Amino acid sequence: MKEKGWRILDRNVRFLRKEIDLVVEKDGLVAFVEVKGRSGPAFGHPREAITWRKRRAISVAANAWIARSDFTARSYRFDAVSVQLMPGGGIELEHVEGAWTE
Repeated sequence: MKEKGWRILDRNVRFLRKEIDLVVEKDGLVAFVEVKGRSGPAFGHPREAITWRKRRAISVAANAWIARSDFTARSYRFDAVSVQLMPGGGIELEHVEGAWTE
């Protein structure tokens, strides 16, 4: 994400038993990012593991982060990054902007 101009504000943010993998900022937009990985396509797409329950937990943690942060953003959103190890040793990365809404 740094290579695409994002600034990392926080990592592994915890609120109660909820966690956000990354909090990043670019041009006044803050994205709460869930990162999911799979060791191959046989296990399904990584985004399939971001269930409604996980999205809700991230939303609760994001609201807590906003409440205790000094950072003022023009807007917020939820993104997902999937990492898949491909047969033959390649890695497939996908960044989905606005992967879901609260």
